[in-house]
Amino acid sequence: MTCRPGEIVLVLFPDSNPRTSKRRPALIVQADGLGADLPQTVVAMIANNMSRAGHPSRVIVRVDGQGADGSGLLMDSVIMTGNLATVYHSEIDRVIGALNEIAEVDAALRTTLAL
Repeated sequence: MTCRPGEIVLVLFPDSNPRTSKRRPALIVQADGLGADLPQTVVAMIANNMSRAGHPSRVIVRVDGQGADGSGLLMDSVIMTGNLATVYHSEIDRVIGALNEIAEVDAALRTTLAL
């Protein structure tokens, strides 16, 4: 599977307890063509709990907004760049869409990673 930054995938995302996981949307944040030669990629969790918004490491995606066109998200959501995971490609069900604008996500990742 080839994953590109900005794609939204449906993935088995690990919970805070690493023994459990939940199928949920996630944003591919790993660099395109990293060349690590591993069947895995780095993703950011996407939650529909809007109370999690309001932090510089989080990006709101409104389904009726321009940036969400083609995202595949069914409800307003929050991309949580502070909750990253490395997942095997075999844990990714499918690509459900992509974000048109990722500049805000880049800024949130810079906050998360102190870059």
